[in-house]
Amino acid sequence: MEGEALLILEDGTTLTGKAAGFLGTSYGEICFNTGMTGYQEIFTDPSYYGQIMVTTNAHIGNYGCKDTEQESDGIKISGLVCKDFNSHNSRYGSDLSLQDYFFKEKIVCIYDVDTRALVRHIRDKGAMNAVISTEEKSVKQLKEMLSEVPTMEGLELSSYVSTKQAYTFGDFNSPIHIAVIDYGIKKNILKSFQERGVYLKVFPMSSSLNEILSFNPGGIFLSNGPGDPSTMHDSIALVKKIIEKNIPLFGICLGHQLIAQAGGLKTFKMHAGHRGINHPIINLSTNKCEVTSQNHGFSIDEASLKNNENIIVTHRNLNDDSIEGIKFLNKPVFSVQYHPESSPGPHDSRYLFDDFLTNIKEQIK
Repeated sequence: MEGEALLILEDGTTLTGKAAGFLGTSYGEICFNTGMTGYQEIFTDPSYYGQIMVTTNAHIGNYGCKDTEQESDGIKISGLVCKDFNSHNSRYGSDLSLQDYFFKEKIVCIYDVDTRALVRHIRDKGAMNAVISTEEKSVKQLKEMLSEVPTMEGLELSSYVSTKQAYTFGDFNSPIHIAVIDYGIKKNILKSFQERGVYLKVFPMSSSLNEILSFNPGGIFLSNGPGDPSTMHDSIALVKKIIEKNIPLFGICLGHQLIAQAGGLKTFKMHAGHRGINHPIINLSTNKCEVTSQNHGFSIDEASLKNNENIIVTHRNLNDDSIEGIKFLNKPVFSVQYHPESSPGPHDSRYLFDDFLTNIKEQIK
């Protein structure tokens, strides 16, 4: 760690701090996560591809990094903004310090920033593009470079993080086969299925319906991922075909939004999004509250539900009443906006994996 760093937001807000990680310049949509733990899982979540992360927890890096706690093959955030960046840690068994990890992955970080003030600004003004630089560049230069960065709305990003080749995961001898379409899947989603004794085949997002059906799946799962779902026309068309086949279908996060689009609903870009591990939602079937892990900047448009008699809302956010889950009344299809695999986060919603398996078993009968 050495030198000074600059953070410039699209609206001209300019903050100075100290440099950590890899020395360079990075761009992306700035967002914040309120989680008190699990920074490595957050940094390696493919849904954050193309985003600069602000962590509201003051101490980042204090327990180092461990290879087994990655949610993908490496860091997916564009850069990090934090208050205290700890280059040393006292955790027994850590594989790397956060400084070494960021340097290895070529991730730029600015720290010693008033993140409380910054988060209040983002919350009030909304998510916007930003640039971090730890190089000797002028504010004028950086603003000019930032003006060329495309906005998240209308951006397709899943193709950058989806697997390029299909692969299998889980128990080969399982009678239940699930096809997974990878838009940027987290490893703990796969592990949640593995714990339930199923056999998975993970397909690239560009796979055809025939390729997916050749696995003879009892159900199909649509993963999380980055970007604007409304631009993913090929994926929406594929999901429509899957729904028509009456195959049990379950989606999380981006997968949820694609199911909504395929069902005739609309999505919109949120003001600042939901990102953290303590978001309360209500299950409208059980009337119980669940504390959930969330990471999304798009949501279902409430107005588009009015004329759709085949889809009902199953879960709502207790902070802003936004739609957190839907279910088709005429098809074995459901989805949620949040992350029931919750890594990091509470395990209140992991029953959803069991609900999906129940749908598959009923369809097999």
